[in-house]
Parts: sequence; structure tokens; C-alpha cells
Amino acid sequence: MILILKHVEIEGPETIGRFFTDEGFEIRVLDLYKGDRLPGTFDHLDAVVSLGGPMNVYEEDKYPFLKEENVFLRGVLERGIPFMGICLGGQLIAKASGSKVGRSPEKEIGFSPVQLTAAGKKDPLFQGVAEPLDVFQWHEDMFEVPAAGTLLASSPACPHQAFRVGPCAYGVQFHIEITDQSIREWSDAYFPAGDRTFAEKKKAMLADYQKKKDQFHDVADKIYANFLEIILTSQRH
Repeated sequence: MILILKHVEIEGPETIGRFFTDEGFEIRVLDLYKGDRLPGTFDHLDAVVSLGGPMNVYEEDKYPFLKEENVFLRGVLERGIPFMGICLGGQLIAKASGSKVGRSPEKEIGFSPVQLTAAGKKDPLFQGVAEPLDVFQWHEDMFEVPAAGTLLASSPACPHQAFRVGPCAYGVQFHIEITDQSIREWSDAYFPAGDRTFAEKKKAMLADYQKKKDQFHDVADKIYANFLEIILTSQRH
């Protein structure tokens, strides 16, 4: 089973959920913000995916589920369960690894290129992925790479875009799981209502998506396929 941790209604698994459903995996989505409880055991978990959200990792008083998730993710790390954290999820696995999360040098919203590091080019998660990765961004925070982790991807606006810690736990600051639905819903929820500048930004991002969607989803599918192989390799050991 693949456990997917969701922090807000409008940031769901989208294409990563569909990929692993099509591969025959049982998918269980926990709506943590609604009070869904994390499992008390790690049995039967093939992998864990933690999704995005607008909150900061340190807002545990406001969002108590973040504290519970931090404890759970430490257990995931200790057991070497394959993990992928996307945006907030990447920041949460960094925090669970003992690292800090702070402001990114630049707030990023929209499509932008990301380059793999030398280690990233060799990492199983990014095998066969053409550079630069044209990914979707929506964040103002950035994780520090854990002391025991390896930086896998970077960009001038946000130097820490992806890392691995342990044999198979990954945090990525960017989004590869989104569709045009995500862009519409996030814009409507996170942009000020009635602001013409942000309305134009939404329109431009949707136009960008239409131009780039085939290549964008091809890259996502390749990364998902690589993560699938990481899961299968983990099960063989």
C-alpha cells in the first residue's frame, strides 16, 4: 500500500496517485487536516508520499497534525521505507531529519527550470530525466539539506530543490504532480480575490501549462517510474 498524506483539500495526489493506481497499488489518502489519524504501525507500507500545503512546518500549535506527522516521518526514516515529500512534504522530511526550514531566497510561483547536481544525475530517482527539469513551483520557504543528506537539484532562485536522505527518502521543493486543475484551484485560493495582476498571473500559468504539459507529464511519469523501481528494490532487500 502507498500511503499519501494530504494537508489541505486542494493539494491532492493528482498524477502521482493515478500513476500508482494504474500500477496496481492500493492507495490510501489521509486527510490530516480533517482529523484522519496516522497509522500506528508501519506494516504493509510500500511507500509514503507527503504532499504540499500553505502552512509552515513549524506551525504545530495551529496545525497539530504537523507534530504527529513529524514523529511518523521519523519512523519512516528509521525503517528505510521509500518516501517522497513534495513541497511542504519535502520540508517536513527535512525537519524530521533534523534540518531547518526557512525562507527561500526568492518566492517562486509558476514554471521554472531546475538543474540536477552531479549527485542528482547519478541518483536513481532522476535516471533518464532530461535537463533542465521544467517544473512547477509554488513556495516561499526552502529546506536546508540534512547533514546526512545529499543535494540532488538546485536553481538560482532556490538553491535547495531536491535531496535524498538515507537509502530511499526524497524531498523535492517543486511540484510534478499538478494539472491545470491545481493551477486554477491554487490561484483562486491563494491569490487575493479581484486583483488584476494576479488574475493575469493565473492566466499566464495556465497558458504555460498548455504549452508544456506533454513534456511536463513525461518528466513526472519518468520520475514516478524511477520511484517505483526504488520501491521494488527496497522490497527485494
